[in-house]
Amino acid sequence: MTSNRHSGIFYGVDLWTVLLYVLIVLAGWVSITSASYDEGAADLFSFSHFYMKQLLWIGVAWVTALVVLLLDERFYHMFAYPAYLGGIALLLAALLFGREVNGAKAWFEFGSFRVQPVEFAKIATALALARVMSEYSFSINRAGDLFRVGMVICIPLFIIILQNDTGSGIVLGSFLFVLYREGLNKWLCIPVLLIAALFIVSFLLSPMTLLVSLILVCTLSEAMMNGLWRSRIVFLAVLALASILLCFVMSLIAPGVLDIYHSLLIVTILSLGFVAAYAYRSNLRNIYITLGLFIGSMVFLPTTDYIFNSILKQHQRDRILSFLGIISDPLGTDYNVNQAKIAIGSGNFWGKGFLEGTQIKYGFVPERHTDFIFCTVGEEWGFLGAVVLLSLLCILILRLMRMGERQQEPFGRIYCYCVAAILLFHVLVNVGMTIGLMPVMGIPLPFMSYGGSSLIAFTILLFIAVRLDASTRQFSLTKF
Repeated sequence: MTSNRHSGIFYGVDLWTVLLYVLIVLAGWVSITSASYDEGAADLFSFSHFYMKQLLWIGVAWVTALVVLLLDERFYHMFAYPAYLGGIALLLAALLFGREVNGAKAWFEFGSFRVQPVEFAKIATALALARVMSEYSFSINRAGDLFRVGMVICIPLFIIILQNDTGSGIVLGSFLFVLYREGLNKWLCIPVLLIAALFIVSFLLSPMTLLVSLILVCTLSEAMMNGLWRSRIVFLAVLALASILLCFVMSLIAPGVLDIYHSLLIVTILSLGFVAAYAYRSNLRNIYITLGLFIGSMVFLPTTDYIFNSILKQHQRDRILSFLGIISDPLGTDYNVNQAKIAIGSGNFWGKGFLEGTQIKYGFVPERHTDFIFCTVGEEWGFLGAVVLLSLLCILILRLMRMGERQQEPFGRIYCYCVAAILLFHVLVNVGMTIGLMPVMGIPLPFMSYGGSSLIAFTILLFIAVRLDASTRQFSLTKF
């Protein structure tokens, strides 16, 4: 493959993908300029302005893209695991020695220059995931292999949560889409998503509600996977009757010692051994996976209340409660989202024009050049501009998926889908929180939001995929 490669750097490169990237980056710079432009500034071309700093970062990002294209595609195979270990080391270093910004201890600061290691850890995790899942003997439905995949994702996720940067950590959950593409049982995705939802609202639910929900989700999803409905319904009925019977007997022997919740908990724990034995005798490996999800959830759920009240900062708790409609604070917690919706709505269909957005110009929208950059697009470019931008992002994501499908090796396919999943998650969450459909989590809009770390990291993430795809296309073009 390498011997047939043309000497030109762009030989085999998907130029349409590169063009989409350039257009989105330039649109981001124009939006950052609008959001941070100061007519009264003495020197409009000073690098103290955000738009001039971003212009510098764009130059660095484009040079970085060229370097990524120049490296041999085998480099990314060979250094996937070292990159992953390096990413973990950077996350730990940021946790121990990093600078705290907005409640998250996830930054390195060198004078006026800040670096967020989590952005580069996403790249390392995607490479490691592609390397693990591309092994010859790997099977997505084998419990041991799925456990390895889970560890690759969960180790950086755990460290990021400890950094109090939960929004960035949740991004790694987008890899579930990749697992589904690679053959993960579709019914297994249901308990994973539902359990994740339970984690989010667990601090609002009673222990009894959580336990019953977990039992129902895991049991019924396993029934869907194996098509054994009758026996699973019987199992649920036995659990309920045994719990009621245990509670009744204990009320006669020692009144007040054991309530229905603890009775159900004891019966459920005792049943796990029988479930494991049944799975072994029946050779139903999916049960082991579901059983692992259940046990992991039972271990983690008691900690959610502690995480919510002790680890999350007050502003993060307020954002979650506001999103759920439990509290309302138009001038405090809800201010950013309310002003964002006003700004986007005021743009109407055509927008107000470049540098004419009053909500943006006069600072009514906080973080308008970073996390809320989409407000600038909505107000100045209107509905039409927002649709064009989202279309460009969606086309870019679709091209990444197409690039993945034409890869001849699993490594390239899996990595391309990882990139597509990360970009899709960022777009959905960022735009969703801007228009009030998602809680505010501090996730940038790819290639649009201000910041050197995110722009360079997204550029590397994308152009590694472009480089892997170029190798495949080079082989196809020279084969004949």
